Amino acid sequence: MGRKATDIIDMLTEDHDRLLVLFAAFERLRESAADDARQTLVELACTEIVIHAQVKEEHLYPALAEVMDDTFILEQAEVEHAIIRRLVGELETMQAGDRLYNAKFTTLASCIGHHIEDEQTRLFPQLDGLDLSFDALTCDIRTRRHELRSEFGMPDADNEDDSYRYHVVRRPHYRHH
Repeated sequence: MGRKATDIIDMLTEDHDRLLVLFAAFERLRESAADDARQTLVELACTEIVIHAQVKEEHLYPALAEVMDDTFILEQAEVEHAIIRRLVGELETMQAGDRLYNAKFTTLASCIGHHIEDEQTRLFPQLDGLDLSFDALTCDIRTRRHELRSEFGMPDADNEDDSYRYHVVRRPHYRHH
């Protein structure tokens, strides 16, 4: 795979891994943690989701749509993003102690897990064969991601500050169990 396609895939996979860590943490806390701990975790995850989705919607998907012959996978991603944004919006109006709060977040995690699997097994492998300026796209994605993280008051994902680093065992492809 081309170096720059790999750079984009690595960047987006880091976001995916961060989300998977947050989802796993929520499952561990779901029944035993105080409402405020779950609320904080869900708010963090929702912010990560919004940033990740917006970067892809603004830069990755439009660039891919211009060079892909079959854009059905991008259309599916657009529909999945709409469902995900709806669930995020509903969670933003709720409190951790509310009825259906845990169920909504768990459903959101499931939807995103499916979305991640599709991207990593169906979309990412196609990038190598595309006639695309990966240098420019990588720069656009990295810049926009940094801007959004700053707007939301989130530490930069590229920051090496150990206080915010997610410790994830990297794997070549998402595997649904």
